[in-house]
Amino acid sequence: MQLRHDVIGDGPTLVLVHGVIHRRQAWSVVADLLAPYRRVVVVDLPGHGESDDFDQPGSERIAMMLDELSAFVQQVGDGSGPAHVAGNSLGGYLALCLAARGEVATATALSPAGFWRGHGEQSRAIGRFTALRAAASTMGERAPSLFRSRLVRYPSLAPFFAHPSHVSYENAVVDLNSLRTNTALDDGIDAQFVLPSVTDPSVPVTVAWGTRDLILPARQRHRVRDHFPQARVITVPGVGHVPMTDNPELIASILLAGSTVPTAGFTSGR
Repeated sequence: MQLRHDVIGDGPTLVLVHGVIHRRQAWSVVADLLAPYRRVVVVDLPGHGESDDFDQPGSERIAMMLDELSAFVQQVGDGSGPAHVAGNSLGGYLALCLAARGEVATATALSPAGFWRGHGEQSRAIGRFTALRAAASTMGERAPSLFRSRLVRYPSLAPFFAHPSHVSYENAVVDLNSLRTNTALDDGIDAQFVLPSVTDPSVPVTVAWGTRDLILPARQRHRVRDHFPQARVITVPGVGHVPMTDNPELIASILLAGSTVPTAGFTSGR
């Protein structure tokens, strides 16, 4: 499978992975800030953006995505060693799984999936997506016109962004259409997100969680070290579930720090 992607910048390779029903352009606001220091690769996951979907994903969709991303990260490297990887939500979960396998130089996860406390929390998170899709579907073909009104657009974006005003009208419409049509919400996304019981402790891990995340509450960060004892866990004030647009400069600084391999041993922190 060929995954659509873009490459900009120069330096160590950093692969950026979006969340469910999103696309590689979600990283645009931080990619330009990272480009002077990193060779930035933004990629569309299978069934998202401009990448093809699996023929028969079913309940194995998440595992299949992980395998495809693993192969992609290895192929897209610059030949100097393992690439760095960072992801948001579903992309954060996939990034951490690659770190657990020891396949990447570092992993940074922004509000990663998989740390819910029991199936109930997972069901509630999926339920939010389902409810938002239902609301979007009621707009139908009127959506682009309705979204011209901030009174409609901003509340629709609020579950994902702490600052909906930072999202352009054009991007908001594309994201809305993805929410309405993406098949990942219907097939496999409710499968169990299995976090590795054994991880490679040599891979530096950073997990950053927005205090205004309405999809995956920041309290889930307390489970990170159960699986990744070496992780540096950061609470990020004033940003939501998709934090890149909320505060591009701050998120870029977290991604740069997270994709820097310590030279004198890795010290984790909260």
